[in-house]
Amino acid sequence: MNPPARNRAAAQPEPAGTVYPILLLVSVTHLLNDMMQSVIPALYPLLKEKFGFTFAQIGLITLVFQLASSILQPLVGRYADRHPQPYSLTAGMCFTLLGLLALAFASGFVPLLAAVALIGWGSSIFHPESSRVAQLAAGGRKGLAQSIFQVGGNAGSAFGPLLAALVVIPYGQHAIVWFLPAALLAIVILLRIGDWYQRQLTVGEAAASGTGAPQLPQRKIRRALLILTALVFSKYFYIACMTNYFTFFLIGKFAFTVTEAQYCLFAFLAASAVGTVAGGPLGDRFGRKYVIWGSILGAAPFALLLPYAGPGGTVALAALVGLIISSAFSAIVVYATELMPGRVGMIAGLFFGLMFGLGGLGSAFFGWLADRTSIEFIFRISALLPLLGIVAGLLPDVERRR
Repeated sequence: MNPPARNRAAAQPEPAGTVYPILLLVSVTHLLNDMMQSVIPALYPLLKEKFGFTFAQIGLITLVFQLASSILQPLVGRYADRHPQPYSLTAGMCFTLLGLLALAFASGFVPLLAAVALIGWGSSIFHPESSRVAQLAAGGRKGLAQSIFQVGGNAGSAFGPLLAALVVIPYGQHAIVWFLPAALLAIVILLRIGDWYQRQLTVGEAAASGTGAPQLPQRKIRRALLILTALVFSKYFYIACMTNYFTFFLIGKFAFTVTEAQYCLFAFLAASAVGTVAGGPLGDRFGRKYVIWGSILGAAPFALLLPYAGPGGTVALAALVGLIISSAFSAIVVYATELMPGRVGMIAGLFFGLMFGLGGLGSAFFGWLADRTSIEFIFRISALLPLLGIVAGLLPDVERRR
């Protein structure tokens, strides 16, 4: 007899080889998903001017979006580990499409909160299950697969502000409807991915990362997860400051135009996308613990210099920070799945949820602080966060160096 679906996902082997077409398709949908989401922070200068929002209100918009993205993700991932849902990815993208439409015509603060919440719910469905697809298609090269998946998201986050500068800023809030074809394209691609995913379940192959039992005592696993949480906090509180307030920093300190500031934000996010490509393969080769350590702590010197540099130096340092710090997340997710084999959906949902949730809290906190101090002050404070990367040295070794 065939095992029930809830056990099949955790009890069967992965495909023998890396399925690159599926990895590329899931990366493309990640690009489209995160590109549409990154329109939200790219709109902040326009919305602040149009509606007269405070920095605290800007932070609350991000907080609602990030919390909607984060709270459901571990629950979605846990459910998917037991009951794989190949076509839930398509359903999640439909929420994103509806959210974009609402965002284009939102007429005030509360409608904007509702619109970004819809987009957040779409993200909470998309990320855990798509991470499971990436692991299923990895064929044993988990770091590479996670990097291919992640680079799509980073590239989308980089292109969002660029497209907003070219489309939304010149033509206004209603121009967001021009992003709707991207959501429709993602829905079509995700239907094809769902077909492939369903076939793997039909033949009894796994949509999970592995079958072995954890090799560490539960106490050490819990401690390692706490350390990873602290590292995600340091990384995404810092990135929240950069993503949401870097344009305001450049406009206020160097008198950049909104469009020029958006191009500089694109440089930071594009460098982050490039760095993501390296993180997974380096983790496969040298060990994920060392990539995590070097990524976050290695960005600290450049982050500390950034608030005191001139205009050209600030942009160059931002790109360097993005390049270095971005390699950590793929390694963190795969490292965590090796701590808890067979729970890819729950782990991916937990850490993607932490990423979005901490990013939202960071945005709200730095918005509140900027209203009471200054934009330059929050950049001096946030620069201390990558120093927390030193705690990565306390992570246990859970893999052999290849």
